[in-house]
Amino acid sequence: MAVDGLQGNEMAQPRVFAHDAISVTPSANAIANTERRGACIYVGESGTTGTLVVKMESGNTAVFKGIVDGTFLPILVTHVLVSDGGSNTTDVSDILALY
Repeated sequence: MAVDGLQGNEMAQPRVFAHDAISVTPSANAIANTERRGACIYVGESGTTGTLVVKMESGNTAVFKGIVDGTFLPILVTHVLVSDGGSNTTDVSDILALY
């Protein structure tokens, strides 16, 4: 798969640094600019520990528990969801999508 912004042999190497960040509020809406590539997530505040529900770049829903303040998640997501439709809800805040 071609990675946006990389050409030639650089395409074989993963992108490991963000070049942009936007604030994200949990919703059913996709994170801006994730149509072709997901974004990594940074959680600024979680209280003691928190839960984050996301839709991964693959389209699967994932629940991350035990998140503490200042957590960087090196995952590729397209949505930060309010809940997984069950008992898991996103209760962390100050969420940034990193591109």
